[in-house]
Amino acid sequence: MKKTNTPEQDAPQQAGQQTGETFFEAVASYAAVFVIGLFIFNFIGQNFVIPSGSMENTLLVGDHLFVDRITLAPGPHWMPLVHYREPKRGDIVVFIKPVADEVPGQDQPQYLYLVKRLIGVPGDHIHLHDGVVYVNGVAQPFPKTGSDTPADPMEQVFLDEFPSVPPVPQEGNYKTEQWAQEFSSHIVNGELVVPPGKYFMMGDHRHDSADSRFWGFVPRENIVGRPVFNYWSFKAPDGQYEQTGIGNTVSWVGHVVVHFFSDTRWGRTLKVMR
Repeated sequence: MKKTNTPEQDAPQQAGQQTGETFFEAVASYAAVFVIGLFIFNFIGQNFVIPSGSMENTLLVGDHLFVDRITLAPGPHWMPLVHYREPKRGDIVVFIKPVADEVPGQDQPQYLYLVKRLIGVPGDHIHLHDGVVYVNGVAQPFPKTGSDTPADPMEQVFLDEFPSVPPVPQEGNYKTEQWAQEFSSHIVNGELVVPPGKYFMMGDHRHDSADSRFWGFVPRENIVGRPVFNYWSFKAPDGQYEQTGIGNTVSWVGHVVVHFFSDTRWGRTLKVMR
C-alpha cells in the first residue's frame, strides 16, 4: 500500500529543496538595477553640480542637483499621460549655453550647461533700471534668496541699466561679438523684446552673473530641465568644478574624503528648489 505524506510532512522536504540565488541570477538582478538607474539619469533625470556663484544664495557652489528632464521637454503625442508644460517666468532651469566657451585643456570650444532663472518668455519686453528688472512695464520682486552685492564698477552701469547701455564684446565669450551685433535689432522703445522661440535668463546673484545680458537669448531647444531638489551640498571654492586635469581631480577627491562630514552642508540636503 502506497504511503501518502501529509502537507505538514512535505513542508520540510520542500524547504530543503530550495536553493539560494545563483551567480548568474545575482548578476542579472544587479544589471537590471543598473539599466533602470541609467534610464532614470539619462532620460528622466540628470545630475548637475553648481560650479559658480551666479545663483547665490538660491544655489551655492557645490550644490548637487537632481534635474527633471521630463516636465519642460517638448511633449510627444505617444505619451499623453506624462505631464509636460512650457517654461515660465520664475522657473529655475538648466540649459545649454547658446555660445561656446574656450575650456582649458580642450582643443575645441565647448557648449556648457548652465543654471539660471527664467526672466522673460517670447514676446516679453524687458529692461533694468537701478538694478530693478521690469517685465512688460511691471517691476519684478527680487528673488528672496538672491544676492545683490556690488559689481565691478566697470560692469555696474551695464548690469543695472540694461539695455540702455549696449554690450561691448570681451575676450572669452563673456560678451560675444554676435550678441553685440544682434542686440540693437531686439530693442523697441528702450526695452529688449524676447523673440519667438527664445528665453531671457538671469542669475539670482545679479551683479555676479554672466547671463542673457552678456550673451543673448536661450533657444527653446537648449532648455534641458529644471532642478527638483539638492541631494548633496559640499563647500567648494568658486570655479572648483570647472577645473580640469587628473591632478586636480585626485586632489579634490582626497579633499572631499577627508572633509566629507565637516564640509557637507547638511541643512541643504534634499532641499526643494524654488
